[in-house]
Amino acid sequence: MMRHDVAIVGGGCVGLSVAKHLAESTDLDVAVLEKEHHLASHQSGRNSGVLHPGFNYPPESKKARFATEGTARMKEYCDEHDIPCEEWGVLVVAKNDAEERRLDDLAEQAEANGVAYELLDSQAAIREHEPYAEGQAALYAPEAASVDAEQYVYALAKEVRELGVTLYTGYEVRQLRQSPAGYRLETSNGQFDVSLLVNAAGLHADTLAHQVGVGEEYQVVPFRGEYYEVRPERAELCETMIYPTPDPELPFLGVHYTRRADGKVIVGPNAVLAFGREAYANTDLNPAELFETLSYEGFRKLLSSRKMLGVAWDELNKSYRKSKFVEASQRLVPDVAPRTSTRATRGSAPNSSARTASS
Repeated sequence: MMRHDVAIVGGGCVGLSVAKHLAESTDLDVAVLEKEHHLASHQSGRNSGVLHPGFNYPPESKKARFATEGTARMKEYCDEHDIPCEEWGVLVVAKNDAEERRLDDLAEQAEANGVAYELLDSQAAIREHEPYAEGQAALYAPEAASVDAEQYVYALAKEVRELGVTLYTGYEVRQLRQSPAGYRLETSNGQFDVSLLVNAAGLHADTLAHQVGVGEEYQVVPFRGEYYEVRPERAELCETMIYPTPDPELPFLGVHYTRRADGKVIVGPNAVLAFGREAYANTDLNPAELFETLSYEGFRKLLSSRKMLGVAWDELNKSYRKSKFVEASQRLVPDVAPRTSTRATRGSAPNSSARTASS
């Protein structure tokens, strides 16, 4: 039986950040329990690493504050800990009049949130920033950056260990239950008794919360995002980041271009229902978890909209038909015309799966 004052379930960026701040500001005995033997195996290592400057969020909202203040603090942290982080900037491209009007809304939000920006009103102005991008107008935000997400997690892990936090890897929390002193955790490697519990278990956070009667009306619905990687010899097709103008009626941004901290350019993602919480490839299937998703009322409500059904079909097509993915990517950069594709090695693109594309 292991005992600690605080147990944090999940050794990703959220769990480790909580551990860092608890260790710095209290004298509590803190432990982090991570089910994998390697950190950043899931959400924290499977993202594009983009630091958003904050123009896309309503003024005075928490999202706006997290983006503006969080991006600035992340850049400082990366600089202090030698984590790869590059301030490439982002170009949000409008293809028609309706999208150009939405750029004006983004500019107003940027102004209110204190985000640096420049409105570009012609194809020629766009080409000054991105020679291969195509559109009738754009918003350029120079403060957008790209960070190596895995290295960030590793730096946090090193720091929390130095602060005295106990980091258990290979410890899967299988059951939670309340006890007179707090909580008892049944793990794959024994029991833990703790006074306080922090649930940072990512895609399994709802499952653990439900075991102690918390958030029973909520459920995680897993979505998978896939990327292509532009071949290094054509990386000049994207010098910064190139985004479409967001549709406020949709929860997904759509296919876009990201220059990573290592200089590689990735294109994507799509957003397709994953057939399991850790179903990272389009051939992965967890029947029990898929049934759980399909029977969830919240998911059925999501698909009750004709527009969402159409989006879901389009996204599914991008997952299984490369030609559809290419069509979506050509909307921003017409010169991208992949002829071959191969599975990228793990880590070459930080989202759930990646392929390599040539022009």
